[in-house]
Amino acid sequence: MNKFIRFQLSLMMFLEFFIWGGWFVTLGTFLGYNLNATDVQISTAFSTQSWGAIIAPFIIGLIADRFFNAERILGFLHIVGSVLLYMMYISTDFAEFYPLVLGYMIAYMPTLALVNSVSFNQMKDPAKEFSFIRVFGTIGWIVAGLVISYVFYWDAPDARQDGMLKYTFLMVSIASAFLGLFSFTLPKTPPTADRSKKVSIVETLGLDALGLLKDRNFLMFFLASVLICIPLAFYYQNTNPFLSEIGVNNPTGLMTIGQVSEVLFMLLLPFFFKKFGFKMTIIAGMLAWTLRYILFAYGNSGELIFMLLIGIALHGICYDFFFVSGQIYTDFKAGTKFKSSAQGLITLATYGVGMLIGFYVAGLITNAYLTGEKMHDWETIWLYPAAFAFGVMVLFVLFFKNEKIDKKDIEI
Repeated sequence: MNKFIRFQLSLMMFLEFFIWGGWFVTLGTFLGYNLNATDVQISTAFSTQSWGAIIAPFIIGLIADRFFNAERILGFLHIVGSVLLYMMYISTDFAEFYPLVLGYMIAYMPTLALVNSVSFNQMKDPAKEFSFIRVFGTIGWIVAGLVISYVFYWDAPDARQDGMLKYTFLMVSIASAFLGLFSFTLPKTPPTADRSKKVSIVETLGLDALGLLKDRNFLMFFLASVLICIPLAFYYQNTNPFLSEIGVNNPTGLMTIGQVSEVLFMLLLPFFFKKFGFKMTIIAGMLAWTLRYILFAYGNSGELIFMLLIGIALHGICYDFFFVSGQIYTDFKAGTKFKSSAQGLITLATYGVGMLIGFYVAGLITNAYLTGEKMHDWETIWLYPAAFAFGVMVLFVLFFKNEKIDKKDIEI
């Protein structure tokens, strides 16, 4: 890969996640302050991510992989997304906002697979080259949070009250328009599917890998993956509103500590995985979820703010040790025949079904502990996902039989 193509792919990945991180992190706070949305309405808005994840395979499998170059579909979807983001920027109530965010997530979620396709198509050795490109996506997410908190101060208390968080949508609308146009200059990535072959909905959704669930260990891992998405949904949906509500300064910028942690623990994951094995790695991830929410429950914006910062910094262990190691395990169990289908099945089960349930549960519980206007009993709220994550871990410990994965099967 020459330097210019590497630059193109790195910029593509940076913008892809700058756009997502630039509005999704502050979505709950924006909806509460700007549109006076209830906790249940906020969870409904977040659940559009899940609907996008469920619909995305159809767009990729039935359209992009068969008829159009990936970079052209990517460009078209981001231009459409730019229009929808601008309309969200000028929205004045939740009834107007919801169909826009739903349409946007249906357009955006397929682009996560498309940027990977464009990247892989230019790589001779993806196992070695992809991580360098993908890290720019995490950097993009971090930069978005830092810009919101430390450049424009849109999440400062007075700015929140004045509704300034709406400008996050204008910022990412511009970025999305730029990425949309830029995508048409990316290296050509023609469709890979055989058009003469009959389309299979079963294969498109990864359902042909359901036979793997006959394996007790994989079934237990599959169920744990779905269930752990409930605590995960609490983090995505509630962390920024929680930090804002209790008076933490620059909450969006501070949350980027989680992405820095994600990069660091990604580097440590191969060592941990090889030394302690898959089961202990997954258990460490679930314990981190429990510890994180206990820290959130009892920390505060004063002397105990360090507890909140540690809780955010645990994101690397929470995410990498469970979800990334889970992708490795899925790849190992699937074998050559079902590699793609198995990964698709896990993605559908987690970001689709699991997160859909998670956002719904998080919304109900958060709303149940509303104590006043934009005020909540956060200590009690955070103890729910802490207990749930611990319960999932106990079930996993009891029913998952330790299984050795050969070192040669581990590629991160």
